[in-house]
Amino acid sequence: MTGEETAGRPAGWPVSLRGVTESVVTTLGPNDRWNAAALGLHAPENDGEPVTATTWGNTRTRRNFHRRGGGVVQFVADPRVFVAAAATIHEVDDPVLDDARAWVEVEATRVDGGERGGTRWEEWSLRPVESDVVSETVPVINRGFGAVIDATVAASRLDVPGYDTEELLARLDYFAETVRKCGGPAEREAFETLSEVSGWRERTD
Repeated sequence: MTGEETAGRPAGWPVSLRGVTESVVTTLGPNDRWNAAALGLHAPENDGEPVTATTWGNTRTRRNFHRRGGGVVQFVADPRVFVAAAATIHEVDDPVLDDARAWVEVEATRVDGGERGGTRWEEWSLRPVESDVVSETVPVINRGFGAVIDATVAASRLDVPGYDTEELLARLDYFAETVRKCGGPAEREAFETLSEVSGWRERTD
């Protein structure tokens, strides 16, 4: 891949980024297995600035960034893969997931940190080392897929100080209905996995 920067695509990255782009990152743990987790990528506001990401709490991604100094960021299309990374402990033998449509190996450097709502956070600058586009597809918009992604965020904030649990449960109920109406089999299966892992439905009974 070329290292040149094009409109919306930072130098060295295989895809264009805007706002916060959801991805999956694999980082090598002390057990020599790759831990897959969700990671929000913050697009740079100006040319030449790095892509950044924030880890919240004492996650495996945070610890592995400190141990190894980086990982492999990838872009997936299957909501089941995203939920497995976002809501479960998902370890694999290879750094690039089978569903990755594009990937980029990055060096992660801590640039800031602090505490918000009782949770420690760290900001990381991500420098691309190597990247590849595995598959190019025509983009389609599916509200069910978007609802699954938003639901993983809401579920991850349940019982976190600073967030209203009742409001989060109401959001999850809305996302469940959106997935039921607009999602396909993959989105529905992914949402059921998230529901089982988070246990949010039991709280609304």
